[in-house]
Amino acid sequence: MDRTIQIIGVPIDLGQTQRGVDLGPGAVRYAGLATRLAELGHKVIDGGNLAVPIRETLPEEPEPHYLPAIRDCCRSVYQTVRSAVEEGRIPLLLGGDHTLAIGSIGGTTHSAPAGLIWIDAHGDFNTPQTTLTGNIHGMTLALLLGDGYPELVDVGRPGPKLLPEDVVMIGIRDLDPQERLRLRDSGIAVYTMRDIDERGMGAVVREALERLEHRERLHVSLDMDGLDPQAAPGVGTLSQGGLTCREAQLMMEIIADTGRCCALDVVEINPILDRHNQTARLAVDLAASLFGKRIL
Repeated sequence: MDRTIQIIGVPIDLGQTQRGVDLGPGAVRYAGLATRLAELGHKVIDGGNLAVPIRETLPEEPEPHYLPAIRDCCRSVYQTVRSAVEEGRIPLLLGGDHTLAIGSIGGTTHSAPAGLIWIDAHGDFNTPQTTLTGNIHGMTLALLLGDGYPELVDVGRPGPKLLPEDVVMIGIRDLDPQERLRLRDSGIAVYTMRDIDERGMGAVVREALERLEHRERLHVSLDMDGLDPQAAPGVGTLSQGGLTCREAQLMMEIIADTGRCCALDVVEINPILDRHNQTARLAVDLAASLFGKRIL
């Protein structure tokens, strides 16, 4: 089915300390995202990047790191995504770090609930009490479930944006000690790399989709560090033993078969750390698979 996809660049790098992730939207565009989607028959709208303050223009603050600026950026993302969804478009967000999902998933769920497929090496389920770094990109999912800084929990509208049963996580392999305990008790369906190794990606993603059958729409949030560094070297938090290119492609193809994807985040691409734009080019391939590319 041909749809209208709205590309939204969010060059935020305030949720973590590795410089260069703000260049991600440009790298993915340069890799041919709009052309690939248009070749699949979709109408593509790209209004450019949302305004995000440059780190050097902000006052140095003690923890929490850059919270007011992150809050303001996520508010802008929320309203932009909300408008896109209300106009019948599919928002495709290009990061930037994973904090943008505070706004994107909030915007997707403004008028009606949605299921979330969270693809990541990390849980991003820390709180201010459990974090080892203070970096807010490591708290994003916890905030969406209502746990953490109130200023970020309440972006767009007060309170949680998701229930635990609305979330599945795929590709997890690197958790902080207290974060691991929190996830075990959360009620979220977590599929680690061991699950994928033992059972295969096909079985894992199909079971994950079954867990989200109660939600008509699916928001896919793809952190490119969910892939193995051999496939996606251009990320700031490398974690060995991740998804292969083919595993990730299969996952996207199976999700696409449902016809339920209503939004996509592509985050944490850092062109400074990449090799010949390899990670951005892979991100374009994965987005194309999610939106209809087939082998045969």
